[in-house]
Amino acid sequence: MTAGKRKKNSRQRASHTHGWGSMKKHRGSGHKGGAGKSGTGKRADSKKPSIWKQKNYFGKRGFNTRAIKISAVNIADLEEQLPTLIKENAAKEDNGKYLIELRKKGYNKLLGRGKATKKMVIKVASASAGAIETVRNAGGEVLLQ
Repeated sequence: MTAGKRKKNSRQRASHTHGWGSMKKHRGSGHKGGAGKSGTGKRADSKKPSIWKQKNYFGKRGFNTRAIKISAVNIADLEEQLPTLIKENAAKEDNGKYLIELRKKGYNKLLGRGKATKKMVIKVASASAGAIETVRNAGGEVLLQ
């Protein structure tokens, strides 16, 4: 080991770029200027004409809605799936009525397509008017949670 060897950067004092040429060359992302929106005209004019056409390049616009996703099931499908629902403990039979909790199967809305042939008590977050009427006509009820 040589004694008294000084560091390279002390020999490059006042050289402005420390041997890397242009100021922009010694960066982690090469010659492209960076990542994302760099070089697009935020500070300089280099790529400004290419972003003038885009309305929402800088800043934020619009609404961010967090709507509840509707996962619906029809009465016809529900009657068809009834044996499976009983096996999976999402439904129970009690005195000739079927107690069904649609939340356990991931449904949050009941729709009225099909005929209700069995008496069902259905717990669900929401239901269409036709679905409620169809279930009531069959002797059941819809409990909205």
